[in-house]
Amino acid sequence: MTGGADSAPVLLVGASGLAREVLAVLREAGRPVAGILDDRHADLPSQVGGVRVLGGTDDAGEYPGAGLLLCIGPGRGRAAVRERLAAAGVGDGRFATVVDPSVRNPAGCPVGAGSILLAGVTVTADAVLGQHVVVMPGVTVTHDCVVEDFVTFAAGVSLGGGVRVRRGAYLGMNASVRPGVIVGAGATVGMGAVVLTDVPDGQTWAGVPARQLGEHP
Repeated sequence: MTGGADSAPVLLVGASGLAREVLAVLREAGRPVAGILDDRHADLPSQVGGVRVLGGTDDAGEYPGAGLLLCIGPGRGRAAVRERLAAAGVGDGRFATVVDPSVRNPAGCPVGAGSILLAGVTVTADAVLGQHVVVMPGVTVTHDCVVEDFVTFAAGVSLGGGVRVRRGAYLGMNASVRPGVIVGAGATVGMGAVVLTDVPDGQTWAGVPARQLGEHP
C-alpha cells in the first residue's frame, strides 16, 4: 500500500460493499482501521464488517490522525464527497491509497491519492492512474493509458495501449477498450462491451461493438 496517509489508521467513508472489500485487504496487511463514516449512520447498525460506524462525513475533522479513503462506488458520489471535504479544509495528503498485494505494477506506474486497486489488477508500462480511482479485481491497464480522477473500473475491464479514460467515467464488468480510444468524462460503458471508437462525454454505450444506447446499427 502506498500514499501520503498510509502510515496512519484508515477511516473509511461510505458503508458500502466496496468498503467491506477494502477492509479485507487492510486486515490481510495488518493495517489498523479507525472506523467508518457514512451520512446514513443513524439508520445503520453500530458496526459494518466488524468496524464501528462513527458518524457522518462531516465528522472527518474529528479524526485528524486517520488517513481517509472514499469507499463510494459511483465516481460522481466520490467526487461530491471529495468536494465537501475540500471545503472543510481536507487536503490530498489526508487520503490513503490501497493496493492489494497481488496487484502487478512492475514499472511502478503512479497511482493517485485515494485510489483503490483490488486483487489481480495488472498495470504495465508508462500508465498513469489519477486520484480516487476504483479498480475492481482482474482489471488490465496496459502501456501508456491515462486514467483520470474518480474513474471506476468494474471487475475484468481491459484497456488496450494508449487508452484515455476521462474523469468520472464508469466501465462495467469485462468491458474492453481498443488501443488509442478515449472514453469521455462521466461516460458509462456497459458490461461486456467492446469499445472500438471514442465515447463522448456523458454518454452510455453498450454492446459488441459498443454504440450509444438507443442508437440503431
